[in-house]
Amino acid sequence: MAEFFILRHGETVWNVEGRMQGHLDSALTARGREQAVRQGAILRAAGAQGLPVQSSPSGRATETAALALPGSVCTLDDRLCEVAMGAWQGRTMREIERAWPGATDDPHPFLWKFAAPGGETLEAMQTRLAGWLAEQTASCIVVTHGVTSQLLRGALLGCDTAAMAELEDRQGVVYRVRNGMEERLVMDD
Repeated sequence: MAEFFILRHGETVWNVEGRMQGHLDSALTARGREQAVRQGAILRAAGAQGLPVQSSPSGRATETAALALPGSVCTLDDRLCEVAMGAWQGRTMREIERAWPGATDDPHPFLWKFAAPGGETLEAMQTRLAGWLAEQTASCIVVTHGVTSQLLRGALLGCDTAAMAELEDRQGVVYRVRNGMEERLVMDD
């Protein structure tokens, strides 16, 4: 059975500012670069070095992959991108709430992210991730994003949408998913 080591990219400038990135990008912070290096140490401690690496082509993900796994060949796949947030990309929550009153009021932890004008629907994102998963026949390392990681891990764990939203999306850790179980791998500072 395939084993997946799933990483969210390191902290970015827009994460700190509270801006929705979606398909846009911002640079890793110094902390984000440190998180990526730590993820590499976690992967080595777990014996994952040498596994194929697949990544979102977003700059924040590819920089994380390069820092975590220097010298590794990384296969880029658009299906591992973050949810496209249309008109909300590059905006803060306050800006979104001011321009689209009530848009983020959905009590579900992330369903509101799929309601952006011109953005991607939950169904479309689940379809692209299901297509990616269907092609996976061997263990690999995956470098991706917050919502993408939740949906991907949720699909591997057989979760419904509510349970997917409850999955962590931390930076600086690695999620190992195998045999329908998830384990958060960390390295003490």
